[in-house]
Amino acid sequence: MKKYLIYVLALICTALAAQAQSIKVNPTGVNVNSQNATVVFLTFGQLPAGYVAAEGMWCGRLIPAPPPALGAQCRPDLIYGTLPARYDLSQSSGNQGLTDIMSIPPSVTRRAYQTALNGGDAGFFYVRRFVSSTGLPDQYVNVTCRMSGGGARVPFALTNVEIRNGTSEPVLFVGSDERFAKLTAEIQYNGTGRLKGRWELVRPGEEPPSDFDLLPESSLPLEERNSQKRYLQIARFNHFLPPGGKFSLPLEVNGRLPIDAEGQYLLLLRIEAGDDKDSDSDLRIIGVGDSIVHSGAAAGFPMPVFKFFVSARPASLNWETDALILPASEFVLEGNQSISFQWQPLAGASLYRLELFNEKNVRVFAAILLAPITRYQSPSWFDKRFGGQRLNWQVSAIDDKGHSVNVTVPRILSAK
Repeated sequence: MKKYLIYVLALICTALAAQAQSIKVNPTGVNVNSQNATVVFLTFGQLPAGYVAAEGMWCGRLIPAPPPALGAQCRPDLIYGTLPARYDLSQSSGNQGLTDIMSIPPSVTRRAYQTALNGGDAGFFYVRRFVSSTGLPDQYVNVTCRMSGGGARVPFALTNVEIRNGTSEPVLFVGSDERFAKLTAEIQYNGTGRLKGRWELVRPGEEPPSDFDLLPESSLPLEERNSQKRYLQIARFNHFLPPGGKFSLPLEVNGRLPIDAEGQYLLLLRIEAGDDKDSDSDLRIIGVGDSIVHSGAAAGFPMPVFKFFVSARPASLNWETDALILPASEFVLEGNQSISFQWQPLAGASLYRLELFNEKNVRVFAAILLAPITRYQSPSWFDKRFGGQRLNWQVSAIDDKGHSVNVTVPRILSAK
């Protein structure tokens, strides 16, 4: 009975401390995926002048913050994790407001899930501390996280995005008259909602996008959602994503891509804000606006960029003389350095044989790779074994019967 009274008194003190603080948040409670990462858009309001956001923490229980601090802080022995600095996307917004992307890692929900299995509370808390540059007391603001599945009642948000081109090559080289590769964006998500947006193309000579430009529109404050750089739109998409957690988004372009100029291109995936009730943030409740901010399809990270290079040479290149890409001719290998060998694919090749020869034309190294792989990373001992030598390297294309169908002209490689 005594322990129960102490617990009730602690809850009352926590509630009174929370009422004393001036900073508000919306939403105050959210459903989160109990088995995976969760991303939620939050809006804080009524920040007194001089207050800025400090660390964010997840914990299993709250206690009153020690005076003169206001609000309720995490109980030290029940802290599940802290918000990494690289995922801190908090930004000032409007009149005395601040937006925050709460990116809950799976490790936090696992801790909470284990606590629930052992008879503890199924929910947990996100606590953001605000500090004053003018010497006023710290303020702690918390959001209740209720564990559930990854279905319809969890805010619709992206937890991972990868762009794939169907090959193992990290960088794509194409001719200006070649058919562009088939691309897909492999998306992992929580909740359910409408994924809409566009593919944009950054052409040679244009200023590349910043991380701010690559964030989903719904990860930004309302007033900054039209301030991201815009590039040439080549396709649009609008898909309804049911509960399931995975979706493959293809690049569907009507006609040919505008890639006539030589140079580097960037393909951008731009995600627009979706209307999802569980992702809404009501500015009226916290006193910083008169509208509801729709934040469906938010993410706690910038969208990936697909880089490719265009060459003006025809698709029917001379493989013997033009196939070798990296390293460049007369490349000098420094100590403790790895080399990436790369070449163009050849139709009909089943295997590629990479060979290195010394100055006496004696083969000193060879590697066999299965097509369509056209890249080889040298082992860690490479520079130690061949230090001080002048080498030549070449690639042979071999068909399915073991016959060599073509061999590149050797290229010089110097190893200090």
